[in-house]
Amino acid sequence: MFAIISLVMIVIISMIVVRVATVALTLTGLSTELARFQARSAFTSTGFTTSETEKVMRHPVRRRIIMTLMLFGNAGIVTAISSLILSFINADTDSTFWQRMAVLSVSLIILWRIAHSTWVDHHISRFIQWALQRWTDLELRDYAGLLHLTDDYIVVEMVVQEGDWLAEQPLMKLKLTDEGVLVLGIERRDGTYIGAPRGDTTLHVEDILLLYGQAKTLQNLDERRKGAEGNWEHHKAVEQQQQILIEQEEIEPSDSPQSPSDG
Repeated sequence: MFAIISLVMIVIISMIVVRVATVALTLTGLSTELARFQARSAFTSTGFTTSETEKVMRHPVRRRIIMTLMLFGNAGIVTAISSLILSFINADTDSTFWQRMAVLSVSLIILWRIAHSTWVDHHISRFIQWALQRWTDLELRDYAGLLHLTDDYIVVEMVVQEGDWLAEQPLMKLKLTDEGVLVLGIERRDGTYIGAPRGDTTLHVEDILLLYGQAKTLQNLDERRKGAEGNWEHHKAVEQQQQILIEQEEIEPSDSPQSPSDG
């Protein structure tokens, strides 16, 4: 039973390590989905495509994160396999074997549900981001100073995928500025880079977008799918941005000079 407990603890630690690395990668400018994919790939040593390898190798902070993940992953997988073998090697009877199997299955199911909980993901990610920014130097050092990123505003790279709300649409139709999102640049699949794209520029699958906006808005945009639901998410994002603008206007001091009192 001790070996099963050890195995569950290894899985928990592995999940925490991957989650920390995912948040750290988002602080370097990657979208949440791409950061999650790269973190899991590095931890399991499954590798990347050529374009993703270039993104890591040419960025020193991402390179350190991926190297650390690979070291943790190699040690964690070997230890997990060893604990799994020890969990059942001493099972003398069938009842003991199935009892241990049940404990292990229930533990993994609980961890799986926790790992895929939106509420848990949101709060843990916010805490990890705060901790990384508080005690490390990972906070977008290459462009944070230039863009004066505050109030949850960030810059991310986002890959347009098949079925995304953004795919095969011109910028003028998407109206991302109404959501408070600015497209700073587009890198095409062939390596061509379009800086400050115009409204008639169409976004294609596998384009890499450089976006500026609030973190929660960009995360919603990254997860948004084509169709009526995606259009509704856009409508809600526009309403939220309008509310933010109204609140900002209310708290800003009036710029017009006061007229002197008569008499």
